[in-house]
Amino acid sequence: MMQIEPTGQACGAVVTGVDLAGPLAAETVAAIRAAWLQHHVLAFPDQKLSDDDLERFTLAMGGFGDDPFIAPIAGRQHIIAVARAADETAPIFAETWHTDWSFQARPPAGTCLYGITIPPMGGDTLFANQHLALDAMPAELRARIEGLTAIHSAQKAYAPDGFYGAGDPKGPGGRSMDIRPSETARATQRHPFIRHHPETGREGLFGCLGYVIGFEGMADEEALPLLVELYHWQGQERFQYRHRWQPNMLVMWDNRSVLHAATGGYQGHARLLHRTTIAAA
Repeated sequence: MMQIEPTGQACGAVVTGVDLAGPLAAETVAAIRAAWLQHHVLAFPDQKLSDDDLERFTLAMGGFGDDPFIAPIAGRQHIIAVARAADETAPIFAETWHTDWSFQARPPAGTCLYGITIPPMGGDTLFANQHLALDAMPAELRARIEGLTAIHSAQKAYAPDGFYGAGDPKGPGGRSMDIRPSETARATQRHPFIRHHPETGREGLFGCLGYVIGFEGMADEEALPLLVELYHWQGQERFQYRHRWQPNMLVMWDNRSVLHAATGGYQGHARLLHRTTIAAA
């Protein structure tokens, strides 16, 4: 029987009593999705999943989203390897707050990440509940962002001159992940910064500095300091859930409700997880 135990932190729950290595009954899928919408992050420990199983679960949760700029693993179209070699010296991948692919016209609903090789220490993933971040926001700060439309772009990360572009370490000791920078990363999309969750209707903040490069109708000289101020507000510890990984653990999170960030602390150890993206509802 499926059991759902909240983490006691700002979001997240641990789900046990369900085997994801096979087709799921419709009522089980509905129960998982309901828990996901309530808790925003779900962790499923002790799951022995093949790539076929991971893809099947992703399809059950809403289908595949589009993953740009990172090549899929061999033989698959929808699975990315989040990998780091034991001797890798490149900066930790995705170490700043973000919500996956918010620069798309229809950003994905969620992300699934399955732990295969997990270091004995470090490598936690942080999540920040953006419903709570908005609920707790001082009236003065909220008044400054009310009605603003954020301009999202991947250019700072994935353009040829971006963080993962030509200057990103390659070769021995360089980055293990197969990242493909492109001029297409300079495209922009606009989304309300305060928006209603498309399934629950709950208000929250969507996106942050990084993929958000400005606000519509606001000069950069004003927008950048505001984005920095908001970034520090959005990622406060009181809004966080710190997830500690185990081998054979699947985690799924709602990109419409949380920001997330990777952490290091596992130098000298390899790390490998397989990731899929859940399409917008």
